[in-house]
Amino acid sequence: MGLFRRRKPTRAVSQDRAVDRADLEHLENFVRTRRGVEAYIEPRTTVTETTVILIADDGEWTRRRIDGPDGARRFAHRLGIPVYDVRLMGYPQRMRDFNERRKRRPDLY
Repeated sequence: MGLFRRRKPTRAVSQDRAVDRADLEHLENFVRTRRGVEAYIEPRTTVTETTVILIADDGEWTRRRIDGPDGARRFAHRLGIPVYDVRLMGYPQRMRDFNERRKRRPDLY
């Protein structure tokens, strides 16, 4: 019957897809079409893999999965953009301002 038998711990399995070529192309296109883009590495969580968020000088941003922190650094280095760890730096104020503008005037975005 096994009433007092210990259960094996269950592991959270991420249902998210890994980085693919379309993600990298989207990120590269964002860098090519915006000014002053910086990369911020977001750590892996129990729900998602490591992501990189790109933030332009006007605060516009995009987020995609990336192959770990080292993959994010290689990506940023290859494109010649600064890269930061969001746990150390936090998100820039211009991103919060952009989000606020987008909330107030969704018809413009």
